[in-house]
Amino acid sequence: MAYKIAVFDAKPYDMVTFNKVNEEYGFELIYHKEHLDKNNVLLASGTDAVCIFVNAKVDKIVIDKLHSYGVKLIALRCAGFNNVDIAAAAEKDIKVVRVPDYSPHAIAEHTLALMLCLNRKVHRAFLRTRDGNFSLIGFQGFDMYGKTVGVIGTGKIGKVAIGLFKGLGMNVLAYDLYPDTKWAESAGVKYASLDELYAGSDIITLHCPLTKETEYLIRDESIAKMKKGVMIINTGRGKLIHTRHLIEGLVSGKVGYAGLDVYEEEGAYFYEDHSDTVMTDDVLARLLSFNNVIVTSHQAFFTQEAMSNIAHTTMENMLDFFNGKELKNEIVYKAE
Repeated sequence: MAYKIAVFDAKPYDMVTFNKVNEEYGFELIYHKEHLDKNNVLLASGTDAVCIFVNAKVDKIVIDKLHSYGVKLIALRCAGFNNVDIAAAAEKDIKVVRVPDYSPHAIAEHTLALMLCLNRKVHRAFLRTRDGNFSLIGFQGFDMYGKTVGVIGTGKIGKVAIGLFKGLGMNVLAYDLYPDTKWAESAGVKYASLDELYAGSDIITLHCPLTKETEYLIRDESIAKMKKGVMIINTGRGKLIHTRHLIEGLVSGKVGYAGLDVYEEEGAYFYEDHSDTVMTDDVLARLLSFNNVIVTSHQAFFTQEAMSNIAHTTMENMLDFFNGKELKNEIVYKAE
C-alpha cells in the first residue's frame, strides 16, 4: 500500500516536478493549494506525512492536530525551518526533515542578477525603452570591478556567491558566526567583524539563516554604520531585515539600492497573483514605490535543476523515514 502524503502549498510547477520524480517512489500524493496552518490542518487527516513549503505555519496547535491524525513526518521542501515548532514536534515524536542543499548556484546567481540590475538600472531601462524613450538620464551605474562586497553567511550559497563576485574582480569581506578559515585561506577571502563589514562594503548581501541572533540583523543601528549609498541584497529570509528601518535608510539616501527576494511579511502575498486586488500592506507598497528597489517573489531558488533536486531529496527523506533508515536531513531539537 502506497504511503499517503499531503502536499501543501502546491503550485502547478510543484505538481509537474513531484509527479515526475514520484514515478521512482510510488507515493500517493494528495495536493492542496493552501499553506498548512491551524485553519486547514484537517486536510492532513488520513495521511502518513505532510510536505510543506516556506509559508506554512506549523505551530504547537498544528503539531498537536497532526499527532492526533497519526501523522509522523513533516517534510519541508526547503532549507529554512523557522516556521515549524521543532520543540513541539519532538514532544509528539514527529520527525521533521528538510532539503538543506538544492542549488546554491541558483540563489547565488539570482543574487548577482539583482546586483547587476540595480546597478545598471536594467529594470527601469526595460520599461523606458518600451515607451520609445532611449534617454540615458538617471541610468549611470558603477564598475563592480574593484568594489567591496560584504557577504554575511559563508555556507554553501555564500561560498558560491563569493566565487561569482571574485570572478568580477570584486574585493570580499565575509562574516560568519562559524568562520571556515581553511576555505577562506584557500579562496583568498578575508573574514571581518560585522562592524568592519558594514563600514567597508559597497554592497552587502545576506546568506545566513534566520535565528534569534540574526533576526533584524539589518536595522537602524547597523545601517548607520554602513557607507552612504550602500546596496543591500537579501535572498535569505525576510526577517533578516527590519523593513521599516530599511525604508528610512532609502528615504535618507543612506541606502542607495535594495534588492529583496524575500520580505518579512511575505506570506500574505508571495507566490500568489494579487494583481486584481488592492494592496493592503502599506510597508510592501512603499517598498515597491522606490525606483532603486527591486522586489522579486522569493524566486531565487526557482530553476529547473533546483526544483528537481528539491523533489528528489524530499522523496528520499520520506522513503528513508518509512523504511526506518537514518534521516540524514532531520532537524533535531536541541533544548536550550
